[in-house]
Amino acid sequence: MPKLKDITPKNPILLVGCGKMGGAMLSGWFEQGLDPDAVYIVDPQLEPIKAAFNNLPAKKLHKTVDTLPKRLSPSFVIMAVKPQLMDQALSALKELKISDAVILSVAAGKPIYYFEGYLGKTQAVIRAMPNTPAAIGKGITVCCANGLVSVDQKAISTMLIGTVGLVEWIEDENLMDAVTALSGSGPAYVFCMVEAMAAAGEAIGLPAELSKTLARQTVSGAGALLEQSDESATRLRENVTSPGGTTAAALDVLMSDQGIATIMRRAMQEAKNRSKELAS
Repeated sequence: MPKLKDITPKNPILLVGCGKMGGAMLSGWFEQGLDPDAVYIVDPQLEPIKAAFNNLPAKKLHKTVDTLPKRLSPSFVIMAVKPQLMDQALSALKELKISDAVILSVAAGKPIYYFEGYLGKTQAVIRAMPNTPAAIGKGITVCCANGLVSVDQKAISTMLIGTVGLVEWIEDENLMDAVTALSGSGPAYVFCMVEAMAAAGEAIGLPAELSKTLARQTVSGAGALLEQSDESATRLRENVTSPGGTTAAALDVLMSDQGIATIMRRAMQEAKNRSKELAS
């Protein structure tokens, strides 16, 4: 079974983009024992990276792809730049020896064929869809690979991404739009629910700050309970719902024909449609 320590200065990782997601992964890699000499980083803002990772040799830090060693032959190239900067980054990467590398992208809305268009159809490519809780190691990332990614390369990719949360693999890339609609955009739905609960609490008489605190802690606590419990969300909901009680009265509204299930389906369908548009 391959391990992160198998990645050495001779077959390093190239991390293009070291913002919140890239930085979270980098931190996890070092915690898992990756040699600091086995990674190169490209990011226009190097000072925060130097401050956060003072174990990184200066020669491993670059503001642009153009200044990387021309003989660099990475085993994995992690594309963690914003989608609007991807064209520029890929154009520069063509000058490096990356034909044997795996291109692992965590950029939203960029399908596998997009990378093949820049780098050729013989390039191993993995498309990954993380979500923002990855910043605290609580994310979930769904990955899809083209046919050139080996079993061992998938295993190493799972370890690289697994430092920021759970990892799932799918065979059908067409599912990525639905994945984006559910888990990629999903944290925003939860935050929106907290906002709605806080506003509703204030509307029924609670002081504004208390209502915000109650809503925030209730949702984060329920999420922690869901994570630690072996029971399903349905069962946990049933456990807190007494027949004829206050929770049941609220759920009569939330679970009505025009309630949260219907609204959520509509919302996620719109997110899925938009994901398709952005990829085209």
